Amino acid sequence: TLAPILGNDNKFNNLIQQTRMLFDDLEYLSVENQTTDFPKHFHETFCISLIHNGIEQIDFENQSLFSEKGSISITNPFEIHSNPLTDKNICLKFDTIYLSNDLMKYLLNGQNVKFINRKINSEKANQLFMELKYAIDTKNPKTVEFSLKQFVNSLKIYSQKNTEKYCEQNLYDFKDVSNYIEQNICEKFCLDELSKMANINKYGFVKKFKASTGMTPINYILMKKIFASKSLINPNSDITELAYQYNFCDLAHFSKTFKQYIGISPKKFQSNLI
Repeated sequence: TLAPILGNDNKFNNLIQQTRMLFDDLEYLSVENQTTDFPKHFHETFCISLIHNGIEQIDFENQSLFSEKGSISITNPFEIHSNPLTDKNICLKFDTIYLSNDLMKYLLNGQNVKFINRKINSEKANQLFMELKYAIDTKNPKTVEFSLKQFVNSLKIYSQKNTEKYCEQNLYDFKDVSNYIEQNICEKFCLDELSKMANINKYGFVKKFKASTGMTPINYILMKKIFASKSLINPNSDITELAYQYNFCDLAHFSKTFKQYIGISPKKFQSNLI
């Protein structure tokens, strides 16, 4: 008679564990003064930013989005974009919260959504954004979940049902190349070797890769290296060692590239974890 009860307990415990893992993926980042353009890149998560000062520009494939102070901008998972500075004389300050699609679906009772209205002007949403930011700082799971549900529900009206699965787009022609890059991300890559893998000459490979993905192979590789190295940073990490591990020529090169894709230096990112 105990077996069914234990079985249910195991299912419940597994569900709790899965839920905790979802919330472990929740992250926010504060950028006090963006001084460089962000090159083309994408996030595997929803990227939700609240602009505190200046004007944020996001260039998508077919449109540009300008978000001023007091507005929220959203990019969907795997949506390729760049962030040029509109005015380098004005301090651009913003907070960004990253939500995985699995977490978004969990909060919306399994619904897969996509944001078409990527710019939101709502004092209520802004307030809930800041409450969520402070809740994350508490590291209290119940507080975080409560604030997160309120915030996501405030955004729901700006979304629509998404019938497609989120994935890296247009890499089907370069599946072997992308798999090789993922599996050897710490290594130094050579365009000649990658082009041979794709059975195209080097110049044709660069042109076709950019046409298919919206990014050059080098741009794509640097983005992957930075995001992979970022996931390894903890309060005790040796940043210089990490730079060499991912085959950057020195710490300065690593820090400059990291700041281009993340918005802050690796040392600043590390200090925020303490």
